[in-house]
Amino acid sequence: LKMASQFFKKVVASRVPLARCYSGEIRKATIIPGDGIGPEISAAVQKIFTAANVPIEWESVDVTPVRGPDGKFGIPQEAIDSMNRNKVGLKGPLMTPVGKGHRSLNLALRKEFNLYANVRPCRSLEGYQTLYDDVDVITIRENTEGEYSGIEHEIVEGVVQSIKLITEEASRRVAEFAFKYARDNGRHKVTAVHKANIMRMSDGLFLRCCREA
Repeated sequence: LKMASQFFKKVVASRVPLARCYSGEIRKATIIPGDGIGPEISAAVQKIFTAANVPIEWESVDVTPVRGPDGKFGIPQEAIDSMNRNKVGLKGPLMTPVGKGHRSLNLALRKEFNLYANVRPCRSLEGYQTLYDDVDVITIRENTEGEYSGIEHEIVEGVVQSIKLITEEASRRVAEFAFKYARDNGRHKVTAVHKANIMRMSDGLFLRCCREA
C-alpha cells in the first residue's frame, strides 16, 4: 500500500488524471476476498482504487466449495454468475488443501472461465534497493495445460502418475497472446521458456507453436 501511495503521489504531481481513461459511469466488478491474507490484500486494493477515483462498485462473492450432484466440489454458482455478469473480477489468494480435500479453486476458476494466459509483470520500484536493478520483465504463463492440467492418478500403492497435457491449440493461443501483448505494450522481444531438449514431444510441440506464431 505504501508503494502504491508513492506511485499515486507521482501521478498527482504530474497533474495527469489517473482515471482519465474511464468514463463517469460506475462499473460493477466481482471481488473474491480469498483466504488467509486474501481479505487484507483485497481491502488494500480497494483502497487504492478509491484513492485513484476509479468508478467501480464491488460485488463481493464467496467461493467456499460446494458439493455438486456428481459428488465433486466446485465453485458456487452465485460466484460464476457474478463473474459472467460483470466480466471483471479481482481475486485474493485462495487456499488449496495439500494432498486431500477439494481440488484447487484457482485451477477451477481458470478452467471455468478459460483464463489461459497468466500475465505477471515484474518491475523495479524507484527508491527500493534490491538484489537486481532496472528489472522490467513480463512473464506470460499458459494457465490451463501442462502441469496445470490436474490429471493424475495412483497406478499402484506408492506410485503416482501425473500427466502433462499439451495441445497445439492452447500452445498457439498463448503464444499469439504473448506476441500481441508485446506489440501492444512496446516490447521488442519474446522469449519462449521450455524444456524441449528433454520433453521433446510435449515441450517440442509448444516450442514449435511459439516459433510459428
